[in-house]
Amino acid sequence: MIVPVVLCTLLGAPASAAASEKPKLSAAASELPPIPDQPEPPVPDQPEPPVPDQPAPPVLDRPAPLAPEADQPAPPVAVEVARLFADAAKATAAYERSSRAAEAQRVTAEELQSRLAEHRAELGAIHDSIGGVAREQYRTGGSLAHTARLLLADNPDALLRGYRVAAQTERAVNLLLERARRAERQLGRAEQKAQAAWRNLATRNAQLAVVKRGIEAKLETAQWQLQGEADASVAAGACAGAVRLEQPKLPEGGPEWVTPVEDYSLSAGFDSVGERWARRHTGQDFAVGIGAPVRAIGAGRVVSVSCGGGFGIEIVVEHPGGYYSQYAHLAGVTVDQGEQVRTGQWIGQAGTSGNSTGPHLHFEVRLTPYLGSGVDPLAWLRSHGVPL
Repeated sequence: MIVPVVLCTLLGAPASAAASEKPKLSAAASELPPIPDQPEPPVPDQPEPPVPDQPAPPVLDRPAPLAPEADQPAPPVAVEVARLFADAAKATAAYERSSRAAEAQRVTAEELQSRLAEHRAELGAIHDSIGGVAREQYRTGGSLAHTARLLLADNPDALLRGYRVAAQTERAVNLLLERARRAERQLGRAEQKAQAAWRNLATRNAQLAVVKRGIEAKLETAQWQLQGEADASVAAGACAGAVRLEQPKLPEGGPEWVTPVEDYSLSAGFDSVGERWARRHTGQDFAVGIGAPVRAIGAGRVVSVSCGGGFGIEIVVEHPGGYYSQYAHLAGVTVDQGEQVRTGQWIGQAGTSGNSTGPHLHFEVRLTPYLGSGVDPLAWLRSHGVPL
């Protein structure tokens, strides 16, 4: 034929070279599954990366009001301290929950941010691969018209099949790119939501911190007011009398014995030596704040409530089995002599009255109601099933 020879002469390339040219794909694009000649199969859906559900910010407990209504008389200081202790515990718990939730949301936001960066990097790699294919086709004459290629091809049927494969490959790549972009948008929205939730929780956490500090400041003021009243009672050698507090709900079938305070740090131990004691330490000290509720370690009867002397305000309770428990350096009492008490009942409030260097509870287990008959309190509690 004359036309192919003329075209070859004009284009400066042999017909066999034009027929042998095929698009060269990079490694990323060549990983696409082979597509048969007939018929053209649909491109399978590519699964989109999962986007984790974002939890709603937790509903946090709001602390109780910090002061009584204006038309109500002010409660006794001991009652106010007990209430503020409870408010402080609630505020602290809410603050800690919010802190944990904010930290968890921060981690989620950072994970989504990292996934989004990885996804964008993968999308960029696909774009680079497609760009490489286009550059290679241009370099090898990929812009040659289809009609000319068919005329120049030794095997037009094979070339047509190659065109179909190339067209299907292009459609598959375009579909993959669209799905990748859609997944990128979804990840971006999820990351924005996570960041917003984190900011909201951080703001809520800051608000709770302000509430917590306000309660703690009021509690400290009330604590030292309560301690001042206790010191006056000790100086006068006469107790002011029991101030009744709202008792905690004690579970039915609870333990027979408990610790004298709930939240504490152990300080000076039994039989230890120091300049503060004439001989040896006769009990176990539990470091707690002024006004912390002190509870009966077991059921029994209050045999004495006294004020004055080295122990300051103290309570002694008789228990079945011939044992006695003593609670000293108190800031207030909530029971009277002769009263029956239950395990875990609040009987007083910790303080620093008497011969004391700081707020704590001095606790003893005795064989008699009197000083000098004490046994190791921690060993005794452990032997009666009380975890410390």
